[in-house]
Amino acid sequence: MRKLLAALLAPFALAAVIGMIVLFPTGSGPEAKGQQAVRGTITAAQTGPCVQGDPQPGDAQGNQCLTVAVQMSDGAAAGSDIRTTVPIEPSSPRFAVRDDVVLAYNGGDPLSGASYQLVDFQRGVPLAVLAALFAIAVLVLGRWQGLKALGALGLSFAVLLLFVLPAILSGENPLLVAVAGAGVIMFGVLYLTHGLSARTSTAVLGTMVSLALIGVLSAAFSAVAKLTGLDDETATLVGTLGHGIDTRGLLLAGIVIGALGVLDDVTVTQTSAVWELRAANPALTWRQLYAAGQRIGRDHVSSAVNTLVMAYAGAALPVLLYSSLSGVGLGTILQSQSIAQEVVRTLVGSIGLVAAVPVTTAVAALVAVREPAGTLPGTRASGRRRAGVTPARRRTA
Repeated sequence: MRKLLAALLAPFALAAVIGMIVLFPTGSGPEAKGQQAVRGTITAAQTGPCVQGDPQPGDAQGNQCLTVAVQMSDGAAAGSDIRTTVPIEPSSPRFAVRDDVVLAYNGGDPLSGASYQLVDFQRGVPLAVLAALFAIAVLVLGRWQGLKALGALGLSFAVLLLFVLPAILSGENPLLVAVAGAGVIMFGVLYLTHGLSARTSTAVLGTMVSLALIGVLSAAFSAVAKLTGLDDETATLVGTLGHGIDTRGLLLAGIVIGALGVLDDVTVTQTSAVWELRAANPALTWRQLYAAGQRIGRDHVSSAVNTLVMAYAGAALPVLLYSSLSGVGLGTILQSQSIAQEVVRTLVGSIGLVAAVPVTTAVAALVAVREPAGTLPGTRASGRRRAGVTPARRRTA
């Protein structure tokens, strides 16, 4: 059975690697059109009228602006102070003295405040501290397994940052890039985290089948629903790139990559559950293992689907609020481009999760029931072998 699993999975692993090599961007990539991000620290701030001198029509209502002095940390004016104005509006961040900020530089006079726009805060330090706390928590709880999980997480980010994003920006088909990247992440992360074993191969097979189903359904329903993928962020991306991009393919790529992490959780959990059931009672038949695993899977998938729906709903909350304020009916809101693509993303991902449970459980039961009982994790013989102890022979009369 192990050889059969290896024979089934090896061509797909090879195809993912070859796809990554073929689609890997070789050039430097397109130059983004727009403003350059530079950093600085606010040294002074003063509130006053937006327009100095004679009253202007735009200032008739007493609109206020914040004039700030920023000591530049990098860019063409590094080490110098510039003064720029920020309108005080409900949608504007609230800046204060000693804030580390990010400015957009339009390429003009580097010492003129008119060449800059104050856009955001610097968040590198708090994010780095949070990432360190996360790593410590994983290592304390998981120890060696946690270290492998962090290594797998690093691999996932490496594939996304070094392959997926540059390949899409260079003009490659986003869906093909996502499929190749997801394949490499799937094989690399699961085997790195859980080791080369029949149990891991079972989880990989269940993930691959479910991910293929998600890809087919998302492509079909995005075409039937005429989803373009052109939301606000994508429109901004197209404007920044200065050239066309397959926005529907980008939508499908996001669905595939987004579903991969949740699928890994479900398939690994189902496989581990079946293996532990088999180790606890080696006398269980395939049907009994499958039935017991299915009962575990039903509880797991119900909570996983709810988690998936809530995660997407939380991400789309500003869009939902804006749509609610428009005064149109719920049916119209759900059919809008921004909401409809989240609906497709959520429902297609949920169908893939539901399908992952019986598929993975069936394969896991078939494989586990053929594993020698003494080699299963949790059994006495398995523990003695790992410790290097040979079972003593029974004495004969």
